[in-house]
Amino acid sequence: MKKYFITYGPFIKFLVVFFVTYITLSFVYKQYLGTYENNQYPIDPFTESVSAQVKGLSNFFGANADIQKYIGEKWTRLLFNDIYVARIVEGCNAVSVMILFVSFVISFARKFLPALIFCLTGIVLIHLLNITRIAALGYFIYKMPEHTHILHGVLFPLVIYGFVFILWVVWVRNYSGFISKKDGQKN
Repeated sequence: MKKYFITYGPFIKFLVVFFVTYITLSFVYKQYLGTYENNQYPIDPFTESVSAQVKGLSNFFGANADIQKYIGEKWTRLLFNDIYVARIVEGCNAVSVMILFVSFVISFARKFLPALIFCLTGIVLIHLLNITRIAALGYFIYKMPEHTHILHGVLFPLVIYGFVFILWVVWVRNYSGFISKKDGQKN
């Protein structure tokens, strides 16, 4: 049994750190969301901020976008030229994607400061991409509503998860300290 722990120790450590981090961050986030559940407008401030940023970015590029919210709804409504095209719900704010990203980086971290810097940078990049993604998705749904399923269900999730995957590869290859440099020295 000891032989297996020695052989698979790094993998077991990765799994334990990943799941402990993921579960902890998810629990904290769930508690945060719960504090807004019984409000007149039961939408958390971060999702509401994402909605406002989507509206701002869309209007910056010349679209006539607006955000509406109604009593009791856990989302905002995204409109283009007064046509309702999509709901921006809590799941659209990319926090769950950020939690997944951070959990992976932490589980592959050898040093605290590089991991912290990479996590913060990655979260900002994921957020900026997400705002752009939602604005583009809303615009394309407005222009091509018949393609909503492929846009929302396939193409746009692929954008965000593909980006996170690229960040993970960059982290493991260049900053985590788990892969040797070409000259044989470790980071």
